[in-house]
Amino acid sequence: MDRPLLIFSGQSNRPLAQAIAEALGLPLGKSTTLRFANDNLFVRYEESLREGDVFIVQSFTPPVQDHLMELLMMIDAAKGASAARVTAVIPYFSYARSDKKDAPRISITARLIADLLQTAGADRVLTMTLHSPQVHGFFKIPVDHLSAEPVIANYFATRVDLENAVVVAPDAGDLKRASSLARRLGLPLAFIDKERVSDTEVRVRMLVGEVEGKTALIVDDEISTAGSLVEAVEALMQAGAKEVYAAATHGVYVGPALERIAKSSVKEVAATDTCPPKEGPKLRTLTVAPLFAEAIWRIHRGESVSSLFT
Repeated sequence: MDRPLLIFSGQSNRPLAQAIAEALGLPLGKSTTLRFANDNLFVRYEESLREGDVFIVQSFTPPVQDHLMELLMMIDAAKGASAARVTAVIPYFSYARSDKKDAPRISITARLIADLLQTAGADRVLTMTLHSPQVHGFFKIPVDHLSAEPVIANYFATRVDLENAVVVAPDAGDLKRASSLARRLGLPLAFIDKERVSDTEVRVRMLVGEVEGKTALIVDDEISTAGSLVEAVEALMQAGAKEVYAAATHGVYVGPALERIAKSSVKEVAATDTCPPKEGPKLRTLTVAPLFAEAIWRIHRGESVSSLFT
């Protein structure tokens, strides 16, 4: 309880880390990350961590491997500097997609990352909206898994007329997440059955549910190249939807994502700041800094965080 609370940030998402620190009424801790001529990274803390309760904020955004290595080094350096406890705050855990061996001779990389974080010395992990919740099982340390659902629900409730709306899961894997949001908003549910052709291309096979004449609200865990999103939007418009809004926890927006969104029929796309926000005429950013700040404060005080999971 008497240990100082210290918030530090890697290079992936300093604005979010700064916002979390401000919400806690704390300064963001001082650290330095350099790259040597041979491409090696160098990490150093510029203040004492002795007996501190250290939280390191780092999303696995591109370049993912650099940010992963930086986080591992920061955890190791914090433990070496006699921090009492080190929590890896990973708002966007990109490798949560690699949760099973669905092809021969491949790595279950989510498990590997869990092993690396624990070997580096992490005592705890705080993350948000894992693509595959079962990744919890790869850790032998506590994992607190926050949900952005309250933030997304508030966005839809204040931005869209819900009188004639329907929540849509863009694929069967998102059905549970969309169902929870639909219950929260008191709306009907629909979902799209799709076939993944490649990492960047999908094909819609069937739309289940009534969307004609309604405002469709797509909810997803992440938007990467926006291929799935655009296909879902067009399928909904062809099925007679009046207009389509979309919201996701992680707005990664890589490759052709911004161009695809700009050219699509979607009215607006919202994503939280677990990844650094991108600019675009149809893009909107929702902040989850207060949610992370509350979770960090409760963890620091030894209080329950279960009410923040939903």
